[in-house]
Amino acid sequence: MNRMLRQLSLSLAALCLGAFGQTPAPKISAFDKATFEAYVRHMYVMDSRIGVQVSDPKPDEMPGFKEVIVHASMGAQSQDIIFHISVDGRKVVQGSVFDIEHNPFQADLDKLKTEGAPGQGTSGAPVAIVEFSDFECPYCKEEAKLLHDNLLSTYPTQVKLYFKEFPLEGLHPWAKRAAMAARCLQRQSVDAFWAYHDWIFAHQDQITPDNFRDQVMDWAKGQNQIDAMKLGQCMDNKLTEAEVDKTVAQGHELAVNSTPTLFVNGRRIERAIDWPSLKSIIDFEIEYQKTAHNAGDDCGCELKLNLPGQPAAKSTLGLPGQK
Repeated sequence: MNRMLRQLSLSLAALCLGAFGQTPAPKISAFDKATFEAYVRHMYVMDSRIGVQVSDPKPDEMPGFKEVIVHASMGAQSQDIIFHISVDGRKVVQGSVFDIEHNPFQADLDKLKTEGAPGQGTSGAPVAIVEFSDFECPYCKEEAKLLHDNLLSTYPTQVKLYFKEFPLEGLHPWAKRAAMAARCLQRQSVDAFWAYHDWIFAHQDQITPDNFRDQVMDWAKGQNQIDAMKLGQCMDNKLTEAEVDKTVAQGHELAVNSTPTLFVNGRRIERAIDWPSLKSIIDFEIEYQKTAHNAGDDCGCELKLNLPGQPAAKSTLGLPGQK
C-alpha cells in the first residue's frame, strides 16, 4: 500500500511540474545546423536574401571546442565566418585562436602557397608579401601603383612580393580572362607578366568585356619580349584557366573575401592601406624577424598573414548590423 501511494505521489508531482511548465526543456545544441543557422542569422541580421550554409564541425586548435564555418552568400558576393563551439554544443566563440609558442599568424602561413606565383624582390628576404588582386578592381589598381612606386625602391633586398590572381567574377566580367592572360604571359617570362600587370592596371578604365582581347593583343604586338601569337593561342584555348582556379581556391581556403588583400609575413590586411602605414608594418617585421625567424621568404613554412579585427574591404558581402 505504501509503495502504491509513493508511486502515485511521484506521478502527481510529475504532472504538476508539467502543468506549471517546469519540465526540462529540450537540449539545444549549436551543432544542430538549423538551430545554429537561425542563431547566426539573428546575430548578423541576415534576412532571406542571404544564403547561409553551416559546415560540419571539424577539430579545433582550441581544446574543448570544434570549428564550424558559416558561409554566407548573396549573389556573387560571399563571406566565411569562423566559429568555435564547445563540445557540449552550448558555448560559441567567434575570433582567432593563437598559440603563444607560434607566430600569431601561423594558421595562415601554413595555408599560403607561393610556388608558381610571379614574384619581385629578393629571395630569402625577411619580409614576404603575398597580394591577392583582381585586374578589374579599382582599389587593386590604386594598390598596384602604391607598391610599384614605393616597395622595391624602399626595400631593394628586404622584401619579396608575390602576386596571386583573385578575380571576383560576379562583380568584374573580364577579370578572370585578364588573370588567365597574365598566367599565359608568365609562361613566357616573369618580366612579361609584370609588364602586363603594370599596363593593364594603367589602362583599366579603357577595357571592356567586348574589347578585352583586342586591347591585350594590340599591346602585346608592341612588346619585343612577348610572342603575341603564342599569347593569343593561350588565351583562346584557356590554357591557364586551371592555374587561375587553383589560385582562387587557395584564396577561399584563406577566407579571402575582398580585393586587394595583402599578407605581410602572414599579417592579413583586408583594406586599402596608405604607404606610411604599410611601411611601418614592414619596418616592424624586419626588426622582429632579426630574432624571431618565424616568417619571411625563407621561413620554411611558405608564407601567410592575418590581422584580426580589420573590416573587410570594398568588395565583401555587407551584412546588416555588422560593424
